[in-house]
Amino acid sequence: MSTVDLELQIADDAADNLPEEKQFLAWAQVAVSKVLQSTKPASLTIRIVSRDESQELNHQYRGKARPTNVLSFPFELPQGLPQDLLPEERILGDLAVCAEVVAAEAQQQDKLLHDHWAHMVVHGCLHLLGYDHIKDEEAEIMEALEAEILAGLGISNPYIIE
Repeated sequence: MSTVDLELQIADDAADNLPEEKQFLAWAQVAVSKVLQSTKPASLTIRIVSRDESQELNHQYRGKARPTNVLSFPFELPQGLPQDLLPEERILGDLAVCAEVVAAEAQQQDKLLHDHWAHMVVHGCLHLLGYDHIKDEEAEIMEALEAEILAGLGISNPYIIE
């Protein structure tokens, strides 16, 4: 089981009802361990951002002029890095999560806020690990894995609308 080193950054002073850092770590740990069958430690940063920062990042990196729930920025090692300079831990990258959007979505979708936060962290971690949902077949694989991970946490499948 891969251990996860998490850096949690709260960049939105107005964010409230946030999960505790240990909860973010637990969600990331479960998602990363499910995919990485390695004992090598992994690290990531989760940054809780404001609506404005989310919109700015979403526009800059995805060309969409609106805030979004979670953005993932996978880490890429520089080309040609000598083996002796490789980090001992696997650096996964960064997640930018907009607390305001997550809270609004949870309310709109009639989901528990805790469960929706868990989904956003798991979803973002899977993106950092190379999963995507642009093509239908990729989406099916990613969504099934998310549902499996969340079920292990006692959380209902977020893609089933009741």
